[in-house]
Amino acid sequence: MQSIQIQKLTRENFAAFGEVISCHEQDFFHINDAHTERYHALVETEISGNAKAGISIFRNIKATSLPVKISLLERHPQGSQAFIPMQGQAFLVVVAKALNPQQPDLNQIYAFITDGNQGVNYRAGTWHHPLLSFEAPSTFAVVDRIGDGHNCDVYHFSEIQIT
Repeated sequence: MQSIQIQKLTRENFAAFGEVISCHEQDFFHINDAHTERYHALVETEISGNAKAGISIFRNIKATSLPVKISLLERHPQGSQAFIPMQGQAFLVVVAKALNPQQPDLNQIYAFITDGNQGVNYRAGTWHHPLLSFEAPSTFAVVDRIGDGHNCDVYHFSEIQIT
C-alpha cells in the first residue's frame, strides 16, 4: 500500500493547489477607527457558469485519527472551494496533481496539516479529499460556487495510507 507523509502547510508548498488563508506574514490596514486589522482579499473565489459565491457551514461529525486510509478524491471544475476552521482546530489537507483531464495522479498525492489558524482555498479543478478534521464535532466556514450545472467529480481508487 502506498503511504503519503504529512507536511506542514505553507504558502510555498501548497501553491500548486491553491492558497493558504492566514493572517501570518500578510499586509493589513486598519478599519473601524483602528479597532480592526483588515487582511483584505487574501484569496479570490473562482466561479464559472450561471452561479455565485456562497458561504456555508460544514460540521464534521466524525474525527480523523492517524494513520488514515483514503480511497477517493474529488474536484470542483467550475469553482474554487475554501475551508476556514471556526474553532481554531487543525485539520488534514490531502490534494493531488492531475494525471490527465479526467483523473488525479495517484503518484503525486500530498498531505498537509494546518496549524489551526489556517484555512485553504482549493483552486477550481484541484483534486482533494473531503474534509478530514481531528476533532468532532468541528465547524468550518466554506466559500464555494452555488449554481447550475455539474460541479463535483469523484475518483475512487485502492486505499492509500496517510501517516
